[in-house]
Amino acid sequence: MAVPKRKTSKARRDKRRANWKLSIPGFVACPKCGEPIMGHRVCKACGTYNGKEVIKQEA
Repeated sequence: MAVPKRKTSKARRDKRRANWKLSIPGFVACPKCGEPIMGHRVCKACGTYNGKEVIKQEA
């Protein structure tokens, strides 16, 4: 099995991991009420998904 000849320094190791950052989730506007929601999720403000009322909202 291959064995490293030299120890990988912390700087070299961390440079490799520099691009592991998290990306922000994509928010879209609800087509019914305009609230920002995550895609493919039920709107918490009006309770609709894909143009249909999924959750009954109290007035």
